[in-house]
This record gives sequence, C-alpha cells and structure tokens, in this order.
Amino acid sequence: MKVLLLSPYDAVSHASWRQGLLRHLPQFDWTCLTLPARFFSWRIRGNSLTWGLDERALLERDYDLLLATSMTELATLRGLVPALARLPTLLYFHENQFAYPKTSHQTHSVEPQMVSLYAALCADTLVFNSCYNRDSFLQGVAELLQRLPDAVPAGVPERLMAKSQVLPVPVEAPPASLRTAGPPLELLWNHRWEYDKGPELLLACLEQLPAYLPLKVHVVGQQFRQQPEPFAAIAKLLQARGWQGRWGYVEDRREYSALLASCHLVLSTAHHDFQGLAVIEAVAAGCLPLVPDRLAYPEWFPAHCRYSDLQDLVAKLVSLVSRSASWEVPDVSRLTWPALVPQYAALLASTGGVATAGPVC
Repeated sequence: MKVLLLSPYDAVSHASWRQGLLRHLPQFDWTCLTLPARFFSWRIRGNSLTWGLDERALLERDYDLLLATSMTELATLRGLVPALARLPTLLYFHENQFAYPKTSHQTHSVEPQMVSLYAALCADTLVFNSCYNRDSFLQGVAELLQRLPDAVPAGVPERLMAKSQVLPVPVEAPPASLRTAGPPLELLWNHRWEYDKGPELLLACLEQLPAYLPLKVHVVGQQFRQQPEPFAAIAKLLQARGWQGRWGYVEDRREYSALLASCHLVLSTAHHDFQGLAVIEAVAAGCLPLVPDRLAYPEWFPAHCRYSDLQDLVAKLVSLVSRSASWEVPDVSRLTWPALVPQYAALLASTGGVATAGPVC
C-alpha cells in the first residue's frame, strides 16, 4: 500500500511521529514531503503553493492513501493538483488552531482556523491525538460559524464529528534497565520555552517552595531566539537555592533518555497541551507526573497526579519532595508504539479501503 505523507510544519513532535510511522510500519510504502517549522503564518497558508508548483510531479504519482497533518492547506492543494482529490485522505490533528491561548502581542487571524476547517471538510477521516483536541476543535468550529454573517451551512460540526476518531501519538518504550533515579529528588520541566507552556506558573511555584527542600530542578526543552522573561528569574532562583540541574535544550537523544531515567517527577505548567507528549514520554521512563487538571491530562493520568491551582501544586510538590507522600507512577504502556502500531496499521488500511477499523475513542 503506497502512502503519501504530508507534514508542512514539521516541528519536533510532528517529525518524531512521522519518523515513528516509517520505522514501525515498514509494510507500507511511504513517500514523505515536509517543510521546516518556521514562518508559521506563511507556512500554514502557503504550503499548497510551495508543493502544488514545486512538487507537482511527485504529488501526481500513484498512491493508495494521502496522510496529511492538519496544517496542510488541503483544499487548495487538491485544486492545484487534482490527482490528490481522488485519493482517500486521512487528516491527523497534532493540535488545532482554535484552542491556542493568545498572548497580548499576537495578532488574531482567522485564516489558520479556516485552513484546518476546509482541510477537515475535504478529508475522509479525521484523527485527533486526544479527545480534548477533538472536542476543542469541534467547539471552535461551531463558535466560528456562529459568528459568520450569513449563508452558513447547517450541521458542519456534526458532519466533522461523524468522521472523527482519536488515536494518540505514540511514545517510545524505554528499557527498564535505564532507570537510575536516586536522592535528592529531581524535578523535570521539559517543554518548549514559550509562553503557552506556562513559565510564569513554574516560577511562582518554585518561589513558594520552602528553600530548605532537598531538590534538583532540570529545565530543558526546545529554545528559541526570544525567550519569555520568567526564564531569567527561574535561572537566578535555582542558582540562589542550589537547585540548579540541567538547563537548556538536550539535543543528544541518549543524554535526554538518561536524564528522564534520573528524574523522579515531571511537571507541566502548560496553558495548553493537546496531548502532553513530553510528559507522557517522561512517565514512560518512570517519572511521576504533576499536571493541570484540564486539557488532555485527565485522559491519561489519575486525579492524584493532577493539580487544580498554584496552591494545590505547591502542596503536592512539598509533600512529595519531603517524602511525606508517595504515589505510584501511572502505567502509560497503552500510549507506546508497541501498543498503538496495530491500531495505526488498521486505520491506514481502512482509510485506504483495505480493511475496517473501529473508532478508538
């Protein structure tokens, strides 16, 4: 079965998913097109122009299935390359453009939302990495359509829901022998260094922790040219209290895996996470998660791993660091490649017309 995979904004998590598909599903014949994860506004609106003109010959080859991420400008691309309109099409949502928290310096544009809406209407099957992602997308579509002045077709969210299902991005299962965590308690914050990942909440939490606690804090993750202001204050506080662990992006995969294996806790302070891959990966390596009681996290983790607000987070951290509380690490084996490969294989075959696969969620 020949599959054309399009990833027009091939960010780290998108690339990991794409590479995992090729590695774990070699029975499919893959052809991939990607574009770098930069210049977001141009990329999400212009990928059809780039590919429709520069890659037309490749796009017109004989395929059985088109698998595209939701940032693909699918409606326009199918117009520029009519051969694509005849392919069974699966659209995968790593995120959606309706649920991103806006910052004060961002200019709101409806175009990214319309790109994903038109793409969703074109596709035969919609797959989301979490129920939260699916539900927030459909809610966003409904709210957008209600704001439009006239000639809005009825039943659009219902039409999209009828062809939607949920299948998470899998994580690699780490070898159990890698686990090396020991005293002092090591806390990991492993997210992109951007405002949507909540660095101000991380700073507030660290400021309220008693300075005498035996703790090492690792702040790692993808960094960019401009960083939110809280990171400078976080670095200063960690150094002053002697809590400083790893700082900055850990590029070497083996080093990063060893870091996960050495940590006891992984923390999310995110304002949005459509799946929470960084946390899930750390939990698979043996870390206990502390995550917001919202977003996608209630789908993966029990209540004792979730916090409601800053005070609840600080209280749970104090009890864990002081060893007055001890919780079992949740089992996330259902979210690893070995567990999810059969579902991916069935989904691709089903959309391509080879077999039938039922919904996951």
